[in-house]
Amino acid sequence: MHNSVQRYKDIISSIDRKIEEQKIQLTPKVIAVSKTFKIESIFPLIEYGHLDYGENKVQEAIDKWSAIKFRYKNIKLHLIGKLQTNKVKNAIKIFDFIHSLDSMKLAKKIADEQKKQDKNLKLFIQVNIGNEEQKSGVKIDQIDDLITFSKQLNLNIIGLMCIPPANREADKYFKEIKLLNKKFNLPEISMGMSSDYLKAVENSSTYLRIGSSIFGQRS
Repeated sequence: MHNSVQRYKDIISSIDRKIEEQKIQLTPKVIAVSKTFKIESIFPLIEYGHLDYGENKVQEAIDKWSAIKFRYKNIKLHLIGKLQTNKVKNAIKIFDFIHSLDSMKLAKKIADEQKKQDKNLKLFIQVNIGNEEQKSGVKIDQIDDLITFSKQLNLNIIGLMCIPPANREADKYFKEIKLLNKKFNLPEISMGMSSDYLKAVENSSTYLRIGSSIFGQRS
């Protein structure tokens, strides 16, 4: 068995144990974050039957996944990196989910482009949960306005996404996102990465973005 498949199976086992231990109702989906990895490294996991993959650059995703998605119709591709408005057209062509909606300008661009392409992607609003200057995402007090505006554009907002501050305890931020998600009555939450995914499971995350723990360290 390929290393990435074994590591993936170990992660699924650890999630299942956590769910059983904490009596959690929902089993989250794992997004295998394949950014920067070549398709040869990802292929064993595709062959194993895993369906959800994450990329953070639009062009890389198009180059890497176009032929694969044509061949494997069930694969879902998640954009987990920042989306520039000039890349929206191509993003909508290749992705099924966008985890980084963070402005009205971007919402409008996505809505216009989806009409042209007759697409309806699933969208997460990225929240700057730690209020960090260098990070993307809306401030907590702007979530309501962005959701309202997005729904007026008929965008399919399914949940909130966050990346907690690197040097602080993630649990506190996950709890906050969980409460916000409930407040806005959204069904999905995108949070948890290789270093903190079990904490995210405890806080009802429904999509975990796990890369290096599956594919190994990025070069």
